[in-house]
Amino acid sequence: MDIEQKQEEIIDHFVKQASSLEGSALGSLVVEATSHPSLFAFSEILAVPNVLQLEGTETSVNLDVLRLFSQGTWSDYKRDASRLPQLVPDQVLKLKQLTVLTLAETNKVLPYDQLMQELDVINVRELEDFLINECMYAGIVRGKLDQLRKCFEVQFAAGRDPRPGQLGSMIHTLSNWLDTSNNLLISIQEKMKWADTMTELAKEHKKEVEDRVEEVKKSSSHKADIDFRGHEEIYSEPGGVMDYEEDRSRPKRIMCTYQANRMRVSNVAILQDHQGDSVLKRLRGSHHPHLGVPQLSPQGLRAIALPTLAQGRP
Repeated sequence: MDIEQKQEEIIDHFVKQASSLEGSALGSLVVEATSHPSLFAFSEILAVPNVLQLEGTETSVNLDVLRLFSQGTWSDYKRDASRLPQLVPDQVLKLKQLTVLTLAETNKVLPYDQLMQELDVINVRELEDFLINECMYAGIVRGKLDQLRKCFEVQFAAGRDPRPGQLGSMIHTLSNWLDTSNNLLISIQEKMKWADTMTELAKEHKKEVEDRVEEVKKSSSHKADIDFRGHEEIYSEPGGVMDYEEDRSRPKRIMCTYQANRMRVSNVAILQDHQGDSVLKRLRGSHHPHLGVPQLSPQGLRAIALPTLAQGRP
C-alpha cells in the first residue's frame, strides 16, 4: 500500500480524536501524532477547530509543534528550540525524515555534505544508514546512493503539507505542465495523421503494383496462346504431318517397293573382298515413327543395296 493511502486512515483517526478533546488534553495527541511512524501530513489535524483554539493560550506551544511538523525542518527546530518543548526520539526521527522530503522538493540530487549538515549527521556511513533504513524502507523516498559522487539521487519523494505562498508556485508548475501536455498531444495527433496518410499511400502503391503485375501476366498469357496457335497451324495435318491418334487407328503395312525402302536406308556400306564376293559391312536404317514400318532385315537391305550399286547409284 502506498504511503498516501496509509495516511488516510491515520489522519481520520487523529482528526476524530482532536475533535473530541480540548485545551491541554490535546498535548498528548500532538505528541502521539507527530511520533507516528506512518504519518507525514498534519494539515487536516491543524484545521480542526479545537486545535486552532489553542492559539494565544498557555498550551499554544502544542499548536507550534504541530505547525513545525507540518511545514518545518530540523534546522527550524534547532533555531526555535528555546521556546519549543524538547522532542522525544521518535519526534526527532520524524522531523529529520520530513527534512529530507523538504530538500527533495526542489533538488533531485542531494549532496552528502548538505544532508549531513541539515540532519546533524557526523559521517557518511551514518547518513547512508539513515537514508536506507529510515527513508527508503519507510517508503517516503526512492533513489540511488552514489558513493563516487557523494550524493543521493532522488527518484520519488512523498509530498508534504503546502507552505504559505507555495500554492501559487504549484499552480504555475501545473500550468506549465498542462501547456506542455497540450503541445505534446497536438504533436502526437499530427504524427498520427501523417502515419495514416503514409499508410494510405502505401496501400495505393501496393494496389498499383499488383494491378501492373496482373496486366503483365495477362499479356504474357495472351502472347503465349498466340504462339501456341501459330505452332498448331504450322504442324497441323494439312501441312503434311499426320496426327498421331489418327495414325494409331490405321492398319500397319510394310512398303516393299524399292522407293519406300530407299527412304529408310540412311547409310549402307559394302566392302568388296578379294574374291569378288560382296559382303555387307555395316547397315544402319531408320523408319518413320508415324508410318510404323519395321526395321528391314540384313537380307532385305542386301536385296536393295546390291542392285543399286550395280546400277551405279549412291
